[in-house]
Amino acid sequence: MKKLILIRHAKSSWKHDVIDHERPLNKRGLEDANLVSNHFQDYLLLPDLVISSDAIRAKTTAEIFISNLEIPSEKIQYNHEVYDFSGELLTRVIKSCSKAVNTLMVFGHNHAITAFVNQFGDKFIDNVATCGVVIINFNVNDWEAIKNGDTITIIYPKDLK
Repeated sequence: MKKLILIRHAKSSWKHDVIDHERPLNKRGLEDANLVSNHFQDYLLLPDLVISSDAIRAKTTAEIFISNLEIPSEKIQYNHEVYDFSGELLTRVIKSCSKAVNTLMVFGHNHAITAFVNQFGDKFIDNVATCGVVIINFNVNDWEAIKNGDTITIIYPKDLK
Protein backbone atom coordinates (compact mmCIF):
# COMPACT_ATOMS: atom_id res chain seq x y z
CA MET A 1 0.00 0.00 0.00
CA LYS A 2 1.29 3.45 -0.97
CA LYS A 3 -0.08 6.65 0.53
CA LEU A 4 0.37 9.96 -1.29
CA ILE A 5 -0.15 13.28 0.48
CA LEU A 6 -0.36 16.03 -2.13
CA ILE A 7 -0.27 19.64 -0.97
CA ARG A 8 -0.71 22.69 -3.16
CA HIS A 9 1.46 25.58 -2.03
CA ALA A 10 -0.26 28.21 0.10
CA LYS A 11 -1.46 31.58 -1.22
CA SER A 12 1.37 33.57 -2.77
CA SER A 13 1.92 37.29 -3.11
CA TRP A 14 1.85 39.16 -6.41
CA LYS A 15 3.12 42.39 -4.78
CA HIS A 16 6.78 41.66 -5.41
CA ASP A 17 8.55 42.36 -8.68
CA VAL A 18 10.13 38.91 -8.97
CA ILE A 19 10.04 36.04 -11.44
CA ASP A 20 7.34 33.43 -10.87
CA HIS A 21 9.77 30.95 -9.29
CA GLU A 22 10.70 33.50 -6.61
CA ARG A 23 7.19 34.60 -5.56
CA PRO A 24 6.79 34.41 -1.74
CA LEU A 25 3.73 33.55 0.31
CA ASN A 26 1.46 36.36 1.40
CA LYS A 27 0.15 36.81 4.96
CA ARG A 28 -2.87 34.57 4.36
CA GLY A 29 -0.62 31.91 2.84
CA LEU A 30 1.61 31.86 5.91
CA GLU A 31 -1.43 31.67 8.20
CA ASP A 32 -3.08 28.92 6.14
CA ALA A 33 0.09 26.81 6.01
CA ASN A 34 0.31 26.95 9.81
CA LEU A 35 -3.42 26.27 10.23
CA VAL A 36 -3.47 23.26 7.90
CA SER A 37 -0.18 21.77 9.10
CA ASN A 38 -1.25 22.06 12.75
CA HIS A 39 -4.57 20.39 11.89
CA PHE A 40 -2.68 17.69 9.96
CA GLN A 41 -0.85 16.71 13.17
CA ASP A 42 -4.11 15.09 14.29
CA TYR A 43 -3.76 12.53 11.49
CA LEU A 44 -0.58 11.11 13.05
CA LEU A 45 0.65 10.50 9.52
CA LEU A 46 4.33 11.17 8.99
CA PRO A 47 5.87 10.72 5.56
CA ASP A 48 8.83 8.52 4.74
CA LEU A 49 9.83 11.15 2.18
CA VAL A 50 8.89 14.78 1.46
CA ILE A 51 9.44 16.18 -2.02
CA SER A 52 8.82 19.85 -2.72
CA SER A 53 9.09 22.11 -5.70
CA ASP A 54 12.07 24.41 -5.24
CA ALA A 55 9.93 27.50 -5.97
CA ILE A 56 9.88 29.84 -2.98
CA ARG A 57 6.10 29.60 -2.35
CA ALA A 58 6.12 25.78 -2.38
CA LYS A 59 9.36 25.54 -0.42
CA THR A 60 8.06 27.92 2.27
CA THR A 61 4.79 25.98 2.54
CA ALA A 62 6.77 22.74 2.87
CA GLU A 63 9.08 24.23 5.50
CA ILE A 64 6.10 25.27 7.65
CA PHE A 65 4.67 21.74 7.47
CA ILE A 66 8.12 20.22 8.10
CA SER A 67 8.63 22.39 11.18
CA ASN A 68 5.14 21.90 12.63
CA LEU A 69 5.16 18.14 11.97
CA GLU A 70 8.79 17.80 13.13
CA ILE A 71 9.85 15.90 10.01
CA PRO A 72 13.59 15.12 10.06
CA SER A 73 15.70 16.97 7.47
CA GLU A 74 17.05 13.74 5.97
CA LYS A 75 13.54 12.99 4.68
CA ILE A 76 13.33 16.24 2.66
CA GLN A 77 14.10 16.74 -1.03
CA TYR A 78 13.66 19.88 -3.13
CA ASN A 79 13.19 19.02 -6.77
CA HIS A 80 12.94 21.52 -9.64
CA GLU A 81 10.90 19.03 -11.70
CA VAL A 82 7.99 19.46 -9.25
CA TYR A 83 7.87 23.12 -10.40
CA ASP A 84 5.41 21.77 -12.95
CA PHE A 85 2.03 23.00 -14.05
CA SER A 86 0.86 20.31 -16.48
CA GLY A 87 1.29 17.30 -14.20
CA GLU A 88 3.61 15.30 -16.47
CA LEU A 89 6.79 16.00 -14.50
CA LEU A 90 4.97 15.69 -11.18
CA THR A 91 3.72 12.24 -12.20
CA ARG A 92 7.20 11.22 -13.31
CA VAL A 93 8.74 12.32 -10.00
CA ILE A 94 6.12 10.42 -7.98
CA LYS A 95 6.37 7.27 -10.09
CA SER A 96 10.16 7.28 -9.76
CA CYS A 97 10.11 7.10 -5.94
CA SER A 98 11.75 4.16 -4.23
CA LYS A 99 9.62 1.15 -3.30
CA ALA A 100 10.91 1.65 0.25
CA VAL A 101 8.82 4.85 0.51
CA ASN A 102 5.32 3.96 1.66
CA THR A 103 4.05 7.41 2.61
CA LEU A 104 5.05 10.25 0.30
CA MET A 105 4.30 13.95 0.85
CA VAL A 106 4.60 16.26 -2.17
CA PHE A 107 4.33 20.07 -2.29
CA GLY A 108 3.58 21.46 -5.73
CA HIS A 109 1.59 23.74 -7.98
CA ASN A 110 -1.65 23.92 -9.88
CA HIS A 111 -2.73 22.85 -12.49
CA ALA A 112 -0.44 19.85 -11.92
CA ILE A 113 -1.88 19.00 -8.48
CA THR A 114 -5.51 19.14 -9.62
CA ALA A 115 -4.73 17.22 -12.82
CA PHE A 116 -2.91 14.52 -10.82
CA VAL A 117 -5.67 14.00 -8.24
CA ASN A 118 -8.29 13.79 -10.98
CA GLN A 119 -6.25 11.33 -13.02
CA PHE A 120 -5.24 9.06 -10.14
CA GLY A 121 -7.85 9.62 -7.40
CA ASP A 122 -11.46 8.45 -7.36
CA LYS A 123 -13.08 11.80 -6.48
CA PHE A 124 -13.30 14.63 -9.00
CA ILE A 125 -11.96 17.90 -7.63
CA ASP A 126 -12.68 21.00 -9.68
CA ASN A 127 -9.69 22.87 -8.25
CA VAL A 128 -7.42 21.98 -5.34
CA ALA A 129 -7.37 25.16 -3.25
CA THR A 130 -4.17 26.85 -2.17
CA CYS A 131 -2.74 24.98 0.81
CA GLY A 132 -5.19 22.19 0.05
CA VAL A 133 -4.23 18.65 1.06
CA VAL A 134 -5.40 15.58 -0.84
CA ILE A 135 -4.49 12.09 0.37
CA ILE A 136 -4.72 9.17 -2.04
CA ASN A 137 -4.13 5.51 -1.21
CA PHE A 138 -2.82 3.16 -3.89
CA ASN A 139 -3.09 -0.60 -3.48
CA VAL A 140 0.32 -1.29 -5.05
CA ASN A 141 3.82 -2.07 -3.83
CA ASP A 142 5.66 0.12 -6.32
CA TRP A 143 5.10 3.81 -7.11
CA GLU A 144 5.70 3.07 -10.78
CA ALA A 145 2.54 0.93 -10.77
CA ILE A 146 0.12 3.56 -9.42
CA LYS A 147 -3.11 3.80 -11.39
CA ASN A 148 -6.51 4.13 -9.77
CA GLY A 149 -6.23 5.18 -6.16
CA ASP A 150 -8.73 5.94 -3.43
CA THR A 151 -9.03 9.61 -2.46
CA ILE A 152 -9.42 9.29 1.29
CA THR A 153 -8.97 12.84 2.61
CA ILE A 154 -9.37 16.39 1.33
CA ILE A 155 -8.46 19.31 3.60
CA TYR A 156 -8.89 22.97 2.67
CA PRO A 157 -7.96 25.90 4.89
CA LYS A 158 -11.47 27.41 4.62
CA ASP A 159 -12.92 24.25 6.19
CA LEU A 160 -10.75 24.79 9.29
CA LYS A 161 -11.66 28.42 9.91
